[in-house]
Amino acid sequence: MTAADLAAVDRIAARVHSAYPEEPAVFAERLRLHPAGCRVLVSDTAAITGYVISHPWHLGKPPALNVLIAQLPLPAQTYYIHDLALLPKARGSGAAARIVGELAAHALELGLPALSLVAVNGSVPFWEQQGFAVDEAAAAEDRIASYGDDARSMIRRLT
Repeated sequence: MTAADLAAVDRIAARVHSAYPEEPAVFAERLRLHPAGCRVLVSDTAAITGYVISHPWHLGKPPALNVLIAQLPLPAQTYYIHDLALLPKARGSGAAARIVGELAAHALELGLPALSLVAVNGSVPFWEQQGFAVDEAAAAEDRIASYGDDARSMIRRLT
């Protein structure tokens, strides 16, 4: 992902995650803080059909929705998937599973023992297929209230 891609990322986010709006500055900040974790999916026609925003973070303490984080923690305890969004035409292609695999490899390169995320829109079954499990401890601490009532903290141990 580059800064030139952010307008397309914002359009996809508005379409795929309309119930979870975030200001463009949030995506721009994540790209600035950890460009290796911000990627776009490009179709055969060179159109952006999906994206992922991810970065090192605190385990069990996902950032609130639509909040700037200013800096990444040192040391981090997890690799956080902030957002993975695919337009309908990109779904079912295996792209999401490939992206998750690439992020797991990247997390291991960084020495991080887990991937974590907040599942929304009833996506828990998808994430379970990717090796994630609901993190009951994080859910009990109510750290994800800004994501809505159906949100679930999830974790995938890598080591």
